[in-house]
Amino acid sequence: MGKKMEKYLKEEWDAVVVGAGHAGCEAALALARLGYSTALFTVSVDSIAMMPCNPNIGGSSKGHLVREIDALGGEMGKNIDATFIQSKMLNQSKGPAVHSLRAQADKKNYSQLMREKLESNENILVKQAEVTELIVEDGRIKGVKTYTGAIYECRVCILCTGTYLKSRCITGEVSVHTGPNGLMSANYLSESLKEHGIKLRRFKTGTPARIDGNTVDYTKMEPQFGDEKIVPFSFTNKAEDLEREQVKCWLTYTNEKTHEIIRDNLDRSPLYSGMIKGTGPRYCPSIEDKVVRFADKNRHQVFIEPEGLYTSEVYIGGMSSSLPEDVQADMYHTVPGLEHARIVRNAYAIEYDCIDSLECKPSLELKKIDGVYSAGQANGSSGYEEAAAQGLMAGINAARKLQGKEPVILDRSQAYIGVLIDDLVTKGTNEPYRMMTSRAEYRLLLRQDNADLRLTPLGYEAGLIDEQRYQHLLEKEEMIKDEINRIKHTSVGGTKEVQSLLEEYKSTPLVSGITLAELIRRPELSYDVISKIDVERPALPEDVCEQVNINIKYEGYIVRQEKQVRQFVKLEKKRIPDNIDYSLISSLRLEAKQKLQVIRPESVGQAARISGVSPADISVLLVYLENYNR
Repeated sequence: MGKKMEKYLKEEWDAVVVGAGHAGCEAALALARLGYSTALFTVSVDSIAMMPCNPNIGGSSKGHLVREIDALGGEMGKNIDATFIQSKMLNQSKGPAVHSLRAQADKKNYSQLMREKLESNENILVKQAEVTELIVEDGRIKGVKTYTGAIYECRVCILCTGTYLKSRCITGEVSVHTGPNGLMSANYLSESLKEHGIKLRRFKTGTPARIDGNTVDYTKMEPQFGDEKIVPFSFTNKAEDLEREQVKCWLTYTNEKTHEIIRDNLDRSPLYSGMIKGTGPRYCPSIEDKVVRFADKNRHQVFIEPEGLYTSEVYIGGMSSSLPEDVQADMYHTVPGLEHARIVRNAYAIEYDCIDSLECKPSLELKKIDGVYSAGQANGSSGYEEAAAQGLMAGINAARKLQGKEPVILDRSQAYIGVLIDDLVTKGTNEPYRMMTSRAEYRLLLRQDNADLRLTPLGYEAGLIDEQRYQHLLEKEEMIKDEINRIKHTSVGGTKEVQSLLEEYKSTPLVSGITLAELIRRPELSYDVISKIDVERPALPEDVCEQVNINIKYEGYIVRQEKQVRQFVKLEKKRIPDNIDYSLISSLRLEAKQKLQVIRPESVGQAARISGVSPADISVLLVYLENYNR
């Protein structure tokens, strides 16, 4: 190649983001909004923010992540608010800690709107090209090389490769080396990572078939409606601005005939024939896995979900599979309502390379390459929301590195994002990691309704939240504080009006005076209910009223959890120097030495969460650190 051409193919950027899925979009937007020139690479510009699997955003615990992304200044919440076709708050019969927002998306509109956001930012170049190599000098990133030989020099790089690294899609006996939805796979970057000492894993996930909705008999299914009152994902939106006509989803079930077909063809399933080597997701199993693992169940739920307003394609939720095409047709046709359904896209499994998440620091920077970050399914997680959360944090921390500032590390007491990243970089994962509310020890504090109160100040400090939004948050905090104080110091007696209200809600009558706060704590009453006897109640925004009610009603539990957090923070503040050689700490058990040496925790708190490190090992470490610091 001539020197003139070599010069033409060389560009300089502040940042390079590899992959334009949900992680890559958040990473690129964070960097660009903070003023850094960013080249965003994708194997296809038509795959930007693509939803290759389920056509929805949010869900149990995932809704928490989306609201946290929004509170920090990310884009996912705004994008789904603008493109949803059905919205629903899950788990409303339970406590507020597990309430989770979920919305069906118009997949095409979601992707298109995110692409517009990227392309309209003057600091972003969206580039269709396959990145094949990291250029590293003296342990630091210098740039990337594409398949055509072009070089893009950069100061930081974020890997958001999704499920594309050496990917292959498998349906029955047929294996094709492509990425999701038949797009190109990325076949070279894995080798470059290995050359730099990065440990890779081989994971697997899958997706159900898509069928022609015109061939579905919905009369045999149960309709699933969205909420009449919309709750926005983004704290910048108001419910009344999001009102629109919503589509129906539908519920049906597999049956014994379905299961019989699956069992009779397990020998043709690549999951059981040994054709698939990658590890699949425990919490989102294929229908073959469900039938084998839960043999006592005679049926499984199947959700029929529209893919968008301008297509007849529908998604068969709960029936992902890698069975052969003929078996898929027979299997789906046994489900009530799908007897004559025509398959538009076959179900398939996809196998791919990803980075061992223990290769990452809590900032998501790779331990072995200075300036390279990794986010999303590239780190072994699953789900759009988990990916977007990591992409945002990687983008923020890459920008912080360029600014010469310390990274933003969310801990487990601050956010579900903190739990997600800490689990990945401290415990690692042997299977695609999925966020769940049960993973969060402090979930009563980490509710989806208070994500802005927890995280917007951090987003403001990072530069992704503007002054107006920050001031609005401060006003909201003040209103909540003042109203809680008023409620705690306002008493009522056993007047006729009060006793009548208590009788209406089957609550114990009063024999003496009581504060409004004490009334709210009664299970059958709430802040809104007692408004009928609260003559001095001010007119407050709905989100303020919600916080007042929750904080008063659950005050005892919240105080107890805050006490636990204070103990947790003590250990998190005990920092561990980078240069400690754990092999020299004689009283540590061998397993603890090995795990600590590999993971190299940044705090005693993180060390205590490493599998294989016992409380006795932590006691030894604390004594050693005390002497070390002297």
